[in-house]
Amino acid sequence: MNRAIQLFIVFCFVAAFNMHAQPGVFQPGDYKDGIYDKENTVSRRYIPYTHLREGDVAWEKRVWRDLDMREKINQQLYYPTDILVSRISFFQLLAKYILTGKIIAFAEEEFLIPMEGSVIKDKLKKCDSIKESSFDAEGNEIITSRWNCDSTSIYREVIKYRLKEDWFFDKQKSVLEVRILGVGAYQYVEEKEAYKELFWVYFPACRPYLAQHEVFNPKNDSERRSFEDIFWKRQFSSKVHKETNVWDRQIDQYARGIDALLESDRVKNDIFKWEHDLWHF
Repeated sequence: MNRAIQLFIVFCFVAAFNMHAQPGVFQPGDYKDGIYDKENTVSRRYIPYTHLREGDVAWEKRVWRDLDMREKINQQLYYPTDILVSRISFFQLLAKYILTGKIIAFAEEEFLIPMEGSVIKDKLKKCDSIKESSFDAEGNEIITSRWNCDSTSIYREVIKYRLKEDWFFDKQKSVLEVRILGVGAYQYVEEKEAYKELFWVYFPACRPYLAQHEVFNPKNDSERRSFEDIFWKRQFSSKVHKETNVWDRQIDQYARGIDALLESDRVKNDIFKWEHDLWHF
C-alpha cells in the first residue's frame, strides 16, 4: 500500500513538471509586454568624463541654452505626458529621482541652495479649491469647499529647459569639447503667459540615471537611445539664452524678435569659428 502511494506522488511530480515544460502553458511571471527581455539599457553604465587639468584648458566659454519642447526634435524628451509603464519623459525621470532622494534639486543655478523635499512636492503638484453643493434635510443648500490636488498636469506644463554648459579647448588632446553643468526646468503658467523656474539639477549627478532610461525612436523600436545618448550626441535643438559677458546680461535684455535669434546664431558661430580658425593655416 505504501509503495502505491509513493508511486502516485512521483507520478504527480512528473505530470506537474511536464505541464510546466509544455509549450503554450504560461505560468505566473511569463507575461511580459514584449517579445524579449530588455537588458541592455536598464543595466547600462554612463561613460565618465576624462580627467581635466586646469593647465590643459587653453580656452573656455560658458553658454546658457533654452530647449523648447514644442520643437519637433525635442518632443522625444517631452512625451509621454501621462504615466506609462514602458516609457518615461525627461521631466518624469527628474521628478522620480528627486522625490526618491537620488538627485538633489537646487533653488538656483550655482548649486548652493538645495531644496527640501516638502518644497519640491509643493512645486510638483497643483492644488485648487473646489466648491461642492449639497442639501440638508429641510432642503437648504449647503456649499462646502475642498482641496483637489493634481500631481500629473505639471508633466504637460514643463515645456522649457535651460542648459548651463562650458565649451573648452583641451590642448592636451587638441579637441574642442562641451560639458553640461546643470539643467533648469521651467513651467509655463498659462494665466500669466510666462515661465516659472522650478528647480536646477547638477547634470553630472543625473547621468547614471539618464543612461538607464530609453528615449522613443520613431524609426526603430529596437534601437532606442538613452537620455544620456541624446545629450552626449547633442541630438536636440536649442537657442542660446546667454553667454558670459562683462554686463552679465541675457540676450533678450538687448535684442528682441529676429534680432535675438540672430544674436543666438552669432554666439554659436563664434564658437565654431574659433575652432575652425585654430586649424586654419
